[in-house]
Amino acid sequence: MLSGAILGLTQLEVPPFHAKMKTEQRKWTQSRGWSPRSAESLAKSAQLVLVFGSVAVLRQRRLTAAIRAEYSAAHIFGCSTAGEICGSHVLDDSLVVTAVQFDSTPIRSAQVKVGPAVASFEAGEQIARQLPLVVRDATTGVEDKLLHVLVMTDGLKVNGSAFVAGLMKHLPDGVSATGGMAGDGVRFGETLVYRDGVAETGAISALGLYGSRLKVGYGSLGGWDTFDTEWLITRSEANVLYELDGLPALALYKEFLGAGPAKGLPATGLLFPLSLRAEEDETPVVRTILAVDEAAQSITFAGDVPEGAYAQLMQANFSRLIDGATGAARICQQALPSSEPELALLISCVGRRLVLKERVDEEVRAVNNVLGGSATLAGFYSYGEISPFTPGARCELHNQTMTITTFSEREEPFKAA
Repeated sequence: MLSGAILGLTQLEVPPFHAKMKTEQRKWTQSRGWSPRSAESLAKSAQLVLVFGSVAVLRQRRLTAAIRAEYSAAHIFGCSTAGEICGSHVLDDSLVVTAVQFDSTPIRSAQVKVGPAVASFEAGEQIARQLPLVVRDATTGVEDKLLHVLVMTDGLKVNGSAFVAGLMKHLPDGVSATGGMAGDGVRFGETLVYRDGVAETGAISALGLYGSRLKVGYGSLGGWDTFDTEWLITRSEANVLYELDGLPALALYKEFLGAGPAKGLPATGLLFPLSLRAEEDETPVVRTILAVDEAAQSITFAGDVPEGAYAQLMQANFSRLIDGATGAARICQQALPSSEPELALLISCVGRRLVLKERVDEEVRAVNNVLGGSATLAGFYSYGEISPFTPGARCELHNQTMTITTFSEREEPFKAA
């Protein structure tokens, strides 16, 4: 039986600090099937199941059907990746399933599909409008306010910065949002997002988390260095860059990279993203290449590259990226200074993985060490990360960052900040 293959995921409880959340995690690989095996499961009680896997694996209906059958009452939420995070390890061509049982945190979902009739900004607006701001328990009458929104978007068909702008336009002050854009390794063929429990291309999915007994922390940092040369963006349209300093963008970019890296575009462009700033004192955002157009001499990025902004090429080294991951984890700790989270969602950019190569596990282990080692770590390598840099900052699309969202649930309500 398909569902029988999923039964008995390893259950992980965090008893200190009166934690109420429970999690269990399992992975599937072609060589070993499902592991680990255990007699216990949150199959009947989990409200949320995070699912991350490669496009090829998510296309295997028997696997996704098994997850749906096992967790029939849960929200299935996830996407395709450029690498799956399972605990302190990074996997390829696997399926990582993390089930979450909340004690007193209601969840609501929202989905939309982008296309000719629904552009990225409008999709963000629709997602925000679908999520109620308050949910009421029919039995107790208790009302819980919207606290946080988790989002996953298609990595190739969605303009991430436009989507985030539409989403945040309609979310009230104090409601935070984090998430990421689905990946497809370095192939850039298609990406998948779970919508209504089915992995689809062109989809956007969101979860609203409610109540005062859940604490959400988040942080996002990069660790990349900029080259000295700075260009003015003189012609662009949304996330498509046409000219830098009045010159064809693709030709100038190739000239700067050199013949070798230029031949491997767009994949090699992940190693040389753009840093953008509109104002002198503004915190720069980073944009990763998704596609190039030889005929138009243009470059398509994961988010907007506005005219009038200044752009610089970036590069990274191993130690700086690890420092960035560690810094993001420390920012998350600000939400729970006296305890440790039960769950951490890690979304790191595919470009970082190309730099870290076979040592990619080290950035995940660095996060685990900062968070205390008791949290269940799940996540993926992405085509874009959605988060404020720090608590209280504006939510934005990022590239080339390690973005972390931590969750902790307690018996008593958290005090408002």
